[in-house]
Amino acid sequence: MSGHDAPGERSRVRRMPEKARYERGLVHAVLDAAPYCTVAALVDGLAVALPTLHARDGDALYLHGSRSNAVMKAVIARGEACVSATLYDGIRVARSGFESSIAYRSVVVFGAAQSVIDVEEKRRVLDGFVDAVLPGRSREIRPATDGELRRTLVVKVSIDEASVKVSAGPTDDPVEDQSLPVWSGVVPAALVFGAPIPSRDGAMANGTIPLPESVRRLVDGVS
Repeated sequence: MSGHDAPGERSRVRRMPEKARYERGLVHAVLDAAPYCTVAALVDGLAVALPTLHARDGDALYLHGSRSNAVMKAVIARGEACVSATLYDGIRVARSGFESSIAYRSVVVFGAAQSVIDVEEKRRVLDGFVDAVLPGRSREIRPATDGELRRTLVVKVSIDEASVKVSAGPTDDPVEDQSLPVWSGVVPAALVFGAPIPSRDGAMANGTIPLPESVRRLVDGVS
């Protein structure tokens, strides 16, 4: 999909198409901001959806799981994947239940899928997973062992087609409802992190290891 500016047949939004966006930058932004995604596959003839972590590098979206993960194995066997992610931005409180909704940004991706075999690429991608959750953390921890790499399945999904759906702004109350003495508006929502709770085992038992920079920046809301 060149530039992600025009929808493909699989990614075209048909319900409420006025909320649809296809720009490459917005697709990337929603994927990068989403804390997790969901990948769908047929497993033994049944439709299965699996929530999982993801990391993006350019127009490649990486997923991971154990080598026995049935959904990941099905995606690889099929050679293509459908991945979705949603950001919950708040509640759009209308003057009626029918018009009330949530504020959100969602993305659906379709693309070719393959297992990552190269050890160095796999190691780099798994560090990317760590940093996608906690930026900078991969530089503070020990590297993955060869055994851990062997036990982990990494799947590369090419972002061939993608669409973003955005619901934001004022409520869509019909004109006849706007004169009703009923409060309406938007209640924003955001993910926040609480005070870190340190481990109390091993080298952490004496309480002398300081809070790492990655965790400090996360709690302080510094990107």
